[in-house]
Amino acid sequence: MQNVQPESAQAQTDSLPSIIGQISGMITSDHFPNGDRAALKRMHPSKEPPLSFYRFAFRHLPQSWQRQQKAWQTLLTGMALMSPYIHRPDQPLGKLLADEHYSEARLERLLAAEGEIRNTLLLRMVRFLAAKKQAVNWVDVAGLLLTCDPQKRERLHLRIAGDYYKNLKEKEQ
Repeated sequence: MQNVQPESAQAQTDSLPSIIGQISGMITSDHFPNGDRAALKRMHPSKEPPLSFYRFAFRHLPQSWQRQQKAWQTLLTGMALMSPYIHRPDQPLGKLLADEHYSEARLERLLAAEGEIRNTLLLRMVRFLAAKKQAVNWVDVAGLLLTCDPQKRERLHLRIAGDYYKNLKEKEQ
């Protein structure tokens, strides 16, 4: 597994999907220490992370991770919580939430939330999916955490909501 370094020539070609795939593979690997996975599961974005987070971050996250540390903490916590059922690129977040009967009100609160509240609501959603043993496209989830541009964020919200409602409509027919 290569380190993800956005300033390097290799990392400039790395996209969020490849970064998410690498992180998912790392966390689910039999070689990933169980103690580190457990420490990542127990993290909360409002608290200081354990040393295992920093070890993972400096080795495997883009060099710019520190600009959005709380988002990356939330992302790693969520992925660890869902292990071993983490990333499935063909399973859009909105569709899976509809399939698993995630409430419309919860989805609305999640998409409207900002900052620490969004992190908390996202971890609740992750726990919901983990209990169902359902992997999801973590690129969608990461986008909720890492997208700062308001227009890009709105497009992401529209796509997630669209997948959710299209799937609900198909189930009703």
